[in-house]
Amino acid sequence: MMSSVKPKNMSYLNPRTVVLIGIPGLEHVQFWIGFPFFVVCLVALLGNTILLIIIPAERSLHQPMYIFLAVLAATDIGLCAAIAPKMLAIFWFRAYSMSFDACLAQLFFIHTLQCMESGILLAMAFDRYIAICDPLRHASILTPSILGRMIVVVVIRAIVLVGLLPILIKRLHLFHSIQIAHSYCEHMAVVKLAADDVRVNKICGLFVGFSILGFDMIVVLISYALIFQAVFHLQQKEARIKAFNTCTAHIFVFLEFYILAFFSFFSHRFGHVVPSTHILLSTIYLLLPPALNPIVYGIKNMVIRKRVAQIFLLNHGCWH
Repeated sequence: MMSSVKPKNMSYLNPRTVVLIGIPGLEHVQFWIGFPFFVVCLVALLGNTILLIIIPAERSLHQPMYIFLAVLAATDIGLCAAIAPKMLAIFWFRAYSMSFDACLAQLFFIHTLQCMESGILLAMAFDRYIAICDPLRHASILTPSILGRMIVVVVIRAIVLVGLLPILIKRLHLFHSIQIAHSYCEHMAVVKLAADDVRVNKICGLFVGFSILGFDMIVVLISYALIFQAVFHLQQKEARIKAFNTCTAHIFVFLEFYILAFFSFFSHRFGHVVPSTHILLSTIYLLLPPALNPIVYGIKNMVIRKRVAQIFLLNHGCWH
């Protein structure tokens, strides 16, 4: 007579739902962890929305650097919208369940927006390179039509390459678990659930990661090596300081994005990082740059600072 008890090593065929457990090992404090993440998301949404209001309205900011910054702000808002609602629902309301297709949709949007952010940072580095190394041709090289094409290429590249990931996951049918040890649907976290052969998925994930994040980082580093070379060859000290100051905000944003990105990328595949630490850091990596980017650029740009002050003074006056 066969036992009706389900074996522990049971498999799931074409599961319709998955269960996101949040942060493994920290389930008892997830409720409280949700509050700092909520504050970070609020700062990101407020800061990037203000940038999207100020940049189109201020004619002096209709330059390639700030057009790219507006696209970066829109990308950051999308990233927060893709991650925060479900993550906070898990932390605060224990809404662990999610349909498998919704999980793949979240995976697609998170990784696509992440790759778009990388592409915009690359475009910003190219803008700084032209502005410092070939300033007389800056306006003729980065025309509005060229800017538009660059943005379209960044978007299409991200959609096409990241689009391969959920398509390849859909060809998997047998899963040894439906519990995702994460607070959002991350590519490798979903792939690790499969009982089928996932070598193609892993290779494709590495290919997408290196062809976008890896390529962009290398080109940005080369751009800055050439920029620093040009800056140090300037005769006047004041000119060197001024040229370097135009890059500091971008350098900070570039470093925070890529250092956290590659830590998350490699620790998931090759590292022996405690799962709770890895998931906390990978979530911080996605949510902290959107919060910091508008602050960094706002502090560095006097026009943005003044407009922000005007917005808050006007609102303050309305309350009195």
